[in-house]
Amino acid sequence: MLVLFDIDGTLLQSQHAGMHAMVDAFEELHIGKTFSFDGIDIAGRLDTLIWKDMTRRHEVADDADSHEVFRETYQRHLAKRLQDKNTVKAFDGVAELVERLVQEPNVELGLLTGNYPATGRLKVEFAGLRADHFQVNAFAGDGTTRRDLPPIALRRYREKHGRDIERERVIIIGDTPHDVDCAHHNGCLCLAVSTGQFSAEQLRQCGADHVVESLSPVEPILLWLLQHRR
Repeated sequence: MLVLFDIDGTLLQSQHAGMHAMVDAFEELHIGKTFSFDGIDIAGRLDTLIWKDMTRRHEVADDADSHEVFRETYQRHLAKRLQDKNTVKAFDGVAELVERLVQEPNVELGLLTGNYPATGRLKVEFAGLRADHFQVNAFAGDGTTRRDLPPIALRRYREKHGRDIERERVIIIGDTPHDVDCAHHNGCLCLAVSTGQFSAEQLRQCGADHVVESLSPVEPILLWLLQHRR
């Protein structure tokens, strides 16, 4: 079984540290301009798409070189922000659930997230979680939409284990309709948790296979997950 966790709104909350660091990065790179996320959809989207929307809205360069410079600058600002004041906190039950799953045989963990790799791992580590628990990952930049990410994770699972995994044994845990959509589009299951911006009812209406309000208590969630292991 492969369990793929979203980061923001699912594993942790950061009091918008990523958004603040992105604004800091844009304003460092474009001195004299003021940036904001007003009118830009963020929840469940890839950082690459959010960056593109920001460049269009604020009329700044959106070529590949500018994107790479932005990524590096954003990483630096996020690291400094979290080192100065760590606002990242794992949600209730997350640390226990991850530790319990790591100990289970025939269970692989990974991240499936709209974050860039470096900044995603920063958030995970500042939340007090071990990034090395998540071995099969798909990040922003691995695809053009979130629907592209599960096949990347499946390919990396095959590269690590030398065999394919059935898609019905892949469970994506997320907090947005985008997580539900990318799972079902690729024949995977979705456990949706309403710790982000969307209510449990909204996530049920999206067709999530199982909906919880929190990843705590762990036992019933673990029971639901492990019934798909074989």
